[in-house]
Amino acid sequence: MTRFIVGIFIVFFFMLAGCRPSAVVVRERPVAPAVIVKPPRPYPNYVWVEGGWFVTGNHYSYRQGYWAPPRRKAYRPGYWRNTRGGWVWVPGR
Repeated sequence: MTRFIVGIFIVFFFMLAGCRPSAVVVRERPVAPAVIVKPPRPYPNYVWVEGGWFVTGNHYSYRQGYWAPPRRKAYRPGYWRNTRGGWVWVPGR
C-alpha cells in the first residue's frame, strides 16, 4: 500500500512540475518601439508579419516583425487583451 501511495505522489509531482501559466499578466501594457525598421522585401510575394510580444520569465519582450512566405490562410495579428487581473498578450495566428 505504501508503494502505491508513493507512486501516486510521484506521478502527481511530475504532472505538476510541467505545469506553468501559459500567459503572463501585467498591470500596464508594454509599449512597442516607436521606430520599427522594415527591411526590404526579400521576394516579391513575401508578406510582412507584424512584430509581437513573447514571454521571457515573468515579463514580455518585443520581437521585431519579419518577412514571411505567403500563407494559404489570412494572418491575424496578435493583440493585448484586458483581463480582470491586468493585460495579457494574445499571439497572432
